[in-house]
Amino acid sequence: MENNDILIRLRYALDIKNKEMVEIFKLGGIEISKEDVLKLLTKSKDHFDNEYEDDIEDDDNQIKCNNKTLEAFLNGLITFKRGPQEPKPGQPVAPPSTSGSTESVNNMLLKKVKIALTLTSEDMIDILEEARVAITKSELSAILRKEGHRNYKECGDKFARNFLKGLAIKYRG
Repeated sequence: MENNDILIRLRYALDIKNKEMVEIFKLGGIEISKEDVLKLLTKSKDHFDNEYEDDIEDDDNQIKCNNKTLEAFLNGLITFKRGPQEPKPGQPVAPPSTSGSTESVNNMLLKKVKIALTLTSEDMIDILEEARVAITKSELSAILRKEGHRNYKECGDKFARNFLKGLAIKYRG
């Protein structure tokens, strides 16, 4: 699943307005205009059937969302939903982490949305059940683990898509 598609689905599921998208990106450390947000939220030709390909404009109106941009958005979403984190006494102020890890985008999505919306494992299982996906707590735990852990499991596109679908059902009705 493309990062642009993740942004589109997450925006719909959480009913985030364009102005809020700009603010969330800013909280994540990226300055972006409202026009650029609209370009990020444009679907590419790959999403449409080939028979309609001639009717669709070129991808000049689309900005590809890379992993760094998506991570900045998700970090901003955490700050937007939960407020800025207060540093503990004696702890130096650390900049938001932009990990250069090879962690799956889908795993990162699930972890950061879980934090942003203060979801428990049971909440996430309920959200997935809304999308008709059955998962055990231990399977979910494997997806939420740090990459490199012996029980780490990579999250597939279909699973991430169903999680976003379940979020939309839960938050949009």
